[in-house]
Amino acid sequence: MEDNNKKKVLGLLLCIVCCLNLNYEDGVEASHIYYPIDSNVEAVQVRQTHRTGYHFQPPKHWINGPMYFKGLYHFFYQYNPKGAVWGNIVWAHSVSKDLINWEALEPAISPSKPFDINGCWSGSATILPGNKPVMLYTGIDPNQNQVQNYAIPKNTSDPYLREWIKPDNNPIVFPDKGENASAFRDPTTAWLGKDGHWRMLVGGKRDMRGMAHLYRSKDFVHWVKAKHPIHSKSDSGMWECPDFFPVSVSSSQNGLDTSVVGNGIKHVFKVSLDLTRFDYYTIGTYNVKEDRYVPDNGSIDSWDGLRYDYGNFYASKTFYDPVKKRRILWGWANESDARESDVQKGWAGVQAIPRTIVLDPSGKQLLQWPIEEVETLRGKEIEIKNAKLKKGDIIKVKGITPAQADVDVTFSFASLDKAEKLDRKGWDTAEALCGKKGSDISGGVGPFGLLTLASEKLEEFTPVFFRIFKTTQNKHKVLLCSDARSSSLGKGLYKPSFAGFVDVDLTDNKLSLRSLIDHSVVESFGAGGKTCITSRVYPTMAVFNQAQLYLFNNGSETVTVESLKAWSMKKPLLMNNN
Repeated sequence: MEDNNKKKVLGLLLCIVCCLNLNYEDGVEASHIYYPIDSNVEAVQVRQTHRTGYHFQPPKHWINGPMYFKGLYHFFYQYNPKGAVWGNIVWAHSVSKDLINWEALEPAISPSKPFDINGCWSGSATILPGNKPVMLYTGIDPNQNQVQNYAIPKNTSDPYLREWIKPDNNPIVFPDKGENASAFRDPTTAWLGKDGHWRMLVGGKRDMRGMAHLYRSKDFVHWVKAKHPIHSKSDSGMWECPDFFPVSVSSSQNGLDTSVVGNGIKHVFKVSLDLTRFDYYTIGTYNVKEDRYVPDNGSIDSWDGLRYDYGNFYASKTFYDPVKKRRILWGWANESDARESDVQKGWAGVQAIPRTIVLDPSGKQLLQWPIEEVETLRGKEIEIKNAKLKKGDIIKVKGITPAQADVDVTFSFASLDKAEKLDRKGWDTAEALCGKKGSDISGGVGPFGLLTLASEKLEEFTPVFFRIFKTTQNKHKVLLCSDARSSSLGKGLYKPSFAGFVDVDLTDNKLSLRSLIDHSVVESFGAGGKTCITSRVYPTMAVFNQAQLYLFNNGSETVTVESLKAWSMKKPLLMNNN
């Protein structure tokens, strides 16, 4: 590379609304850890081996709130312009007409004032009446306190919103004497109540109780803290990146503006738990009069509750798309290699493909699905119909680029009689059960599914598969796994057996699976998006043209591939994406 290119500002992608940290060899570390040396190491060469083809990531280095404004989708994200680990955080800015093809602009916000001199951290965007955008974000002041600030566009006639102003009356929200000033961050998108007051939430904790502080304002500048949080939970730790939004009970097609309340509405409350590095959500009722949120009976808070995604997925954020009347979820697919590896490869961090999010007809969970725009990247297509998979069968899927593909398959099975009884010994989570009964351990109905990013002789592969268990005479439990333990021959990697249970009706003896495969990312959607798992993997052999894709069945019950469609995926137009 030329010398002047070596000195370019190179960045590191983080999450949509939360500045976070990376996964490490032994799992995860706490967020907001600053590495003063590595955070300033510029990438002389960006290694391409595990860079994604169609997932959003910056050109180099390490990578806050999405919104729609005047014909463009805007993505503001945490970015380190100087290195490939967390530090030197600014708000980078990209725009798109379709959420797939992006144009990079100059950073929107950088540390420059006393109220954010030590960092411009996470936040959200809100559109005020008159189509006026405003951003709320966490700044770090000279005393290392976390305070909430706002920024406004310099020129709202510019649809690109290239320049932003940070008024001098910031900060607008301080941690009070009873708050932990180092655990007070990530303001949400605000919503407007019928009383004319805006409301927003700020994540925090008191001892080990996680909470979402509620603030009200008439003018979006002067905010008053409510007497109680909108919701809290003991023994859950810090609540990062809270998100709060309505969903329709009756419509499975449309999303709702954040301020909608009334009959036929449920609310979703989501938190990113700092202690576990996963996103958890509940479905419940928002009591407008009391300004309290109460989860429905059976909707479990935090640790044992529902997750958006049972894999590498954190610090997610939703926003309402007024054009297509949908709510879109976007999350961060954090790395699973070591910090040193990120420095060496010159980049870190990927955004998962944006997903539409609606309430399942049962009212008990959400359904997620890749936005339809991703289908514009589909290229060469192949199809398989009515292929039988007996025990031990492995079928290669030919005719596409397996390292960069979209695969949609429906499996069926004649009977559930061979489903193995669910033995409760030796595991306490779906992930532990997947680790105990992997893809190579024979069962009754399953394991069956896909071997993604596989080498020719299966020295490396990432299996995504179902396994069906019998719980009572007429009840069954479906496990979806994305098992990274065989994904790479490389050392020093976090390679978990990610898994989640799928709440699905098996009366038709069918299960569907869609996987978006992209070099170092495998995003999988079980049963139409009831259970989702994103894995970050780093194969050494199954790379580029050497990667393969297989169908397999290791269960004694024969499985039929009723239909499989797979597409090679093209690269989007990502400006400055080397």
